[in-house]
Amino acid sequence: MDEEQFGPVLPLIKFSDPQDALRRANATSYGLGASVWSSDKEAAYDLASQMEAGMVWINKHLDILPYVPFGGAKSSGIGRELGEEGLAEFTQLQVINIAI
Repeated sequence: MDEEQFGPVLPLIKFSDPQDALRRANATSYGLGASVWSSDKEAAYDLASQMEAGMVWINKHLDILPYVPFGGAKSSGIGRELGEEGLAEFTQLQVINIAI
């Protein structure tokens, strides 16, 4: 994926090497949101925590809640909206959501 995706689409690329997938995902200048899909939640969390994105979901995508800060990284935005963290909008936060 070379462009930031907007709309009712979820681009998927299957990888067998998680570190290669991480390298490719972080090679873009964008970083609004990402998702990791895996049956191994611990490995998915480890990968998600290394992603250069403002919002990272695990085994779901685009779950936005009004009390959870929303925002991107890199060229995908500055600061945050929503939640208490919206007050500290010049920080570089990462939110990881995981399905229970």
